[in-house]
Amino acid sequence: MTRQALSRWSDPVQLRAEAGQRLLQTYAALAARGAHLLGHVLGGQAPRQWDHYPEQDAIDHASGYQWFYHSHHPEDRAGAAEHGHIHLFARRPLWSRRLNSRNERAFAELCGHPEPSPATRHLLGVSFDAKGLPISLFTVNSWVTGDLMLSAGLTLDLLDRMALDTGHPEVDAVLETVVCLCGPELRELMHRRDAALRAHPGAAKLQDEALELLAEMPIDLDSKLG
Repeated sequence: MTRQALSRWSDPVQLRAEAGQRLLQTYAALAARGAHLLGHVLGGQAPRQWDHYPEQDAIDHASGYQWFYHSHHPEDRAGAAEHGHIHLFARRPLWSRRLNSRNERAFAELCGHPEPSPATRHLLGVSFDAKGLPISLFTVNSWVTGDLMLSAGLTLDLLDRMALDTGHPEVDAVLETVVCLCGPELRELMHRRDAALRAHPGAAKLQDEALELLAEMPIDLDSKLG
């Protein structure tokens, strides 16, 4: 049974337990062969700041999701403990037919009715430490990623249904399981994201470079697995 089917029909407690087991198995397998989660993505090399890994992004053309990993200069995010982060996106077929819903129209109004129609919508950022372990979830303003966002409800729905097969199975597994395990954090993250957008004055808030990080939530996977 696929994760998409599980997310709709399985008991949530069972689903989280299975996600936790899968996450542990993923890291155990990496440890057994002395590999880093991002080793395959980085090609065994140290990442160059700002470059996309993989170069053309990791895309699942069947499911409609994509992601890339990159790192910033430490001065770009003062106080951040991350090694780098993954930006996760939904491609057009996943959301194009839902843009005229009441929630999406209301969110477009909140964002100042942006005119561009990009091929992707940013769903989530996941920060990793130097060991390749997820440490936080975050959202950023649209000018950062060069596309747009979706309403909180649709974003959470797409994350809940997410199933990845991009050719990077360990990273795909970690993204899927973290999203499954961190439902409360994701809901709070979207709440904070929208509050930041509401609080920011002006119609061009999505292009205001003074507004970059909209919301961030630390995650403690050890406590969830325990």
